[in-house]
Amino acid sequence: MTKGKIFENCIRQRWLEPLLDRITRNSTTVVCPVIDSIDDKTFRYRFHNEPISVGGFSWKLVFNWHVVPDREKKRHKNAAEPVWSPTMAGGLFAIDKKFFERLGTYDSGFDIWGGENLELSFKTWMCGGTLEIVPCSHVGHIFRKRSPYKWRTGVNVLKKNSIRLAEVWMDDYAKYYYERIGNDLGDYGDITSRKELRRKLKCKSFQWYLENIYPELFIPGDAVASGEVRNLGYGNKTCLDSPARKTDLNKPAGLYPCHKMGGNQVGMLPLIKNIVSNMCVDSKGDANKPVNLWQCHQQGGNQYWMLSKIGEIRRDESCLDYAGSDVILYPCHGSKGNQYWNYDHKTKQLRHGSSRKCLTINSAKDKLLMEECDLMLPRQMWQFENYNATLATEDSHMRH
Repeated sequence: MTKGKIFENCIRQRWLEPLLDRITRNSTTVVCPVIDSIDDKTFRYRFHNEPISVGGFSWKLVFNWHVVPDREKKRHKNAAEPVWSPTMAGGLFAIDKKFFERLGTYDSGFDIWGGENLELSFKTWMCGGTLEIVPCSHVGHIFRKRSPYKWRTGVNVLKKNSIRLAEVWMDDYAKYYYERIGNDLGDYGDITSRKELRRKLKCKSFQWYLENIYPELFIPGDAVASGEVRNLGYGNKTCLDSPARKTDLNKPAGLYPCHKMGGNQVGMLPLIKNIVSNMCVDSKGDANKPVNLWQCHQQGGNQYWMLSKIGEIRRDESCLDYAGSDVILYPCHGSKGNQYWNYDHKTKQLRHGSSRKCLTINSAKDKLLMEECDLMLPRQMWQFENYNATLATEDSHMRH
């Protein structure tokens, strides 16, 4: 039972004072230290001396780190000042006890682990608080290679927790998470008391949060196209497919059978399919690794992609990138260049902006290539699962 006025659970010399200082100034400020790493075998301590990052999340409701945005840098005179963060990693933070209780502590319907960090982040910002990362506070954390928890058989705990989070706090934007799980919500328990908590606190909308706290996040509804990217050559069965882990960024994209299960093949044009091969663009979303082709499975996942208004083919915060060698996933930078693609809905060609080459597949139907554009080659033809002609027209007018 916590009896003090501040709830905190970190250990390192002189880590505490900078955190308490911020809460003393404003009891609705939730603060996080910079996280240093401790090796789980040798206990070697690695001090984090790189520029600090702030927390974000993907539409799979997975926490991620990214650089401090320029708008936030402009608020500060020096690097030692606390910075606002849209989300927290969880586990390493300090919060005023009364404020934590006013926010409803943790959702008692959450099971074991997962989602609680995003829930606390959202309601902190939406219900009158501020979330900061404090550069002057460093705390070491042991990153285990496997989970210490015993997970219940037959229950996807993280999915259940995330659905509860989405239902209570994300308003209409919850649909973007549901698309990632095939709109299969299942039983997530009673959320009446959590919705009532939000009503009593008179919290702001999730749209307010996105517009004011996390405007850098790409909104799937802004996509010109989304879903699987299916190649229309060789039988119409091949999709663009790629992993989505950061460890796999900078690796080539590829083709896999279109499976329509989302995951690697979800791209915001749902599926991107080649007309001849029936293969889909598929990727786990790992940065710096090749994007692949795989049998189209129609289940989203690695085959779910999004075409943005500025010509990016996205998997959340990773984009298809071509610099003259393989087509890879690389962190989206918003500067077009290697990540700019022009999709012609009539010819079905995906033309790369700077090279002027077209995305195609080889005769073995197992590798993505970039070739001179040829209107007579079906293996250069790609079908997006969902295409918004109105947004595409608006985008065309904006660019010309």
